[in-house]
Amino acid sequence: MTIDNREPDLQAMKPDIPVGIVGYGAYIPRYRLPAEDIAKLWVGPSNRVPVTEKSVAGIDEDVVTMSIEAARNVLARADVNPIDIGAVWVGSESHPYAVKPTSTIVAEAIGAVPNTQAADWQFACKAGTEAIQASTGFVGSGMTKYALAIGMDTAQGRPGDALEYTAGAGGAAFLLGTAEESVATIEGSFSFVTDTPDFWRRQNAKYPQHSKRFTGEPAYFKHIAECAEQLMHALGTKPTDYAYAIFHQPNSKFPQQVAKVLGFTTEQIATGLLAADVGNVYAGSALLGLTAVLDVAQTGDRILLVSFGSGAGSDAFDLSVNDRLSLCQTLAPTTKDYIERRTVIDYATYARYRGKLALI
Repeated sequence: MTIDNREPDLQAMKPDIPVGIVGYGAYIPRYRLPAEDIAKLWVGPSNRVPVTEKSVAGIDEDVVTMSIEAARNVLARADVNPIDIGAVWVGSESHPYAVKPTSTIVAEAIGAVPNTQAADWQFACKAGTEAIQASTGFVGSGMTKYALAIGMDTAQGRPGDALEYTAGAGGAAFLLGTAEESVATIEGSFSFVTDTPDFWRRQNAKYPQHSKRFTGEPAYFKHIAECAEQLMHALGTKPTDYAYAIFHQPNSKFPQQVAKVLGFTTEQIATGLLAADVGNVYAGSALLGLTAVLDVAQTGDRILLVSFGSGAGSDAFDLSVNDRLSLCQTLAPTTKDYIERRTVIDYATYARYRGKLALI
């Protein structure tokens, strides 16, 4: 095999037909588990918890039910007949079935069947942006009029492990269509991946494993920084061109650190930084931050979104807000509404809801 060592011609990915977000919707379960309760149980009282609290799916909630809720919020904001949706794609690392797609259940529930394409996506925490990339290509090539992309997850983490402090539940859904009817146009995107084994779960393993500090550098920071810089270079933009920036948030500190390295201010990332309130919702993490920004953004605002998925890779998107956004922001519950709708539970209730108690 001959290795081609030429420098690549890096360009932003743009579809033939301009594409944008036609509708969006979030969903976060109401239950919250304070991080200090986890710390008290496993390591004693501590002030060094990575988030304040995390969202927890109810005993009757999973990726399917939460995806349906988010999809219905999308349809409340978008004046679209579900039968015109040509693809329903759900990105997650906690699909309820090992063999049976989440996407077909969601498509059935919202009335998009039977003449649609459906598939489940996985790439750890960037499974949702993978679905958005594919949806952009699907719509941008003219293969379909609309495509629905969802990033949704439930809490995962071995009891006592560092992941248990941050692994939350929730996510977001986005309907992609032509730019002319969108609330925000996708000006370009970029992807950056390597084989970096910072986080994994083997077949039949109940809980994921991680490489501890290795998950920060060279995994999280390298991929997000490279992907963001390459997109901005390709589009000729700089941090000051953006009103908002959203980075994957496995905790509260990482996105603040990478924002500083890239030259973004605290004010630019504040609106989309939700980790302290809901934890890391995996495939929905960056996407949930985007819904929070779209809830308050105004015409002309430019948004940078950068996801991260262990294994490892990032997707970056440059979006420009259009006039239509202001017409639909209040047509469904906002992300802030879901954050404020909270019921605090204790660790025992959390363990029961998430099946962490083995009853033999």
